Amino acid sequence: MLMSASSEFVALCRSQLALLTQGLGASVGVVYLTEKLVEDAQTKLIPIVAYPEMAAVWQSNRAQVLLPPGAGTVEIMPRSARGSTSSPPRVHRKLPSATGAETRTGSAGYNEQELIEEDLLPEHQLVLPLMHEGAVMGLLVTARSDRVWNQREQKQIAQIANTVALACILDQRYQWLKEQGLQSRLTMAQQQDVLDNLLHQFRNPLTALRTFGKLLLKRLLPEDSNRTVAQSIVRESDRLQELLQQFDAALDIVDMETDDVLDSEAQKEARPVGLLPASNSLGSRDLTLESYSVAAILAPLLASAEAIAQERQLGLHVEIPQEMPPVQADIQGLREVLSNIIDNALKYTPAGGELYVQVGVQPQGDKVLIAVSDTGPGIPPEDRPHVFERNYRGVQGETEIFGTGLGLAIASELVSQMQGEIQVFSPALYPERSDRGTTFIVWLPMSAR
Repeated sequence: MLMSASSEFVALCRSQLALLTQGLGASVGVVYLTEKLVEDAQTKLIPIVAYPEMAAVWQSNRAQVLLPPGAGTVEIMPRSARGSTSSPPRVHRKLPSATGAETRTGSAGYNEQELIEEDLLPEHQLVLPLMHEGAVMGLLVTARSDRVWNQREQKQIAQIANTVALACILDQRYQWLKEQGLQSRLTMAQQQDVLDNLLHQFRNPLTALRTFGKLLLKRLLPEDSNRTVAQSIVRESDRLQELLQQFDAALDIVDMETDDVLDSEAQKEARPVGLLPASNSLGSRDLTLESYSVAAILAPLLASAEAIAQERQLGLHVEIPQEMPPVQADIQGLREVLSNIIDNALKYTPAGGELYVQVGVQPQGDKVLIAVSDTGPGIPPEDRPHVFERNYRGVQGETEIFGTGLGLAIASELVSQMQGEIQVFSPALYPERSDRGTTFIVWLPMSAR
């Protein structure tokens, strides 16, 4: 199928019609494009440019435009002529509808007009195919009522048709290359987003591993033979942290270049983002919703959080009732959500602060809530509406605390895919006396058991 004509091609067609009307005295000139390239088939014709704007346009009850040998035939039948077999070619002050189809609106905004007919002799009209390598791309239709076209004029009109045909094929190729280039950049941007996500998800377990190594090192005596192993764990964890920072710096440069090219919101929204590690090249994975215990999912996360809280001199308080209904969730997805939220609470709460992880059931409802609260500085009112946007950090971006602005965006999307909801409150809802801090609440549907 042919792509839409560009504004540059339309401008060239107008200039060529000006040669017809001003140089050769044509009273009518129309450039049509086919819906697709054809060789031996019928196709609909779409008017691109006409002179004058509401021009008298050639059409017949069922006239065939004979093309050079091997090029096939384009057949045009206007709606107004159906059922007629004997009327001569006419000029109507409306655009024709091709192959019996309804009239289509062209770039000039043509609409149905009252038919005003006037006789036109066949030798006063010329219909030339716009062709390239045996394929028909459209037609050039021109006419005048005062005299016939001589051979010199017909040759000039044929040159105009060739010019329009060549411009059409170049325009189509340019648009195709442009579209392919855009698709390539969109694919690269999508893969870039996936890499951002994977690096972000790698950071949390690395932090926990590094913390466990430090705690183990503190508990081993200097003469313990395992002390060298613990030191190696800490050293290699530090090395991985440095590599992550180098990755982030490199990705920041690529992100800036990508955003310069993909500056359209529609194009950005068209970039699907893989949220969880998977086997395919784009990192996307369909979530599998099953019945899980919230306590079981939280257990390894709380073990890591406790170690990090101990190192950073934070208090960690956990409230999980014994008899809790299971939730309908994806285990890897929910762990990623809660890991990101708990990691933020640990990261932004200063030494001496407190963290609270609470699980409960919606009163008279069918949802389980998981709340994570902290006594950190909180989130300014102007930042709260944007905290779930990708790459948004707000006032936190002005601090020395490292962040990518991806964790909450990933969490929000994953919760949505699990038919849940995530909310943010600042000041924190718990403890009630707090006038600062932040609370994130994840609501998930109960499992049918």
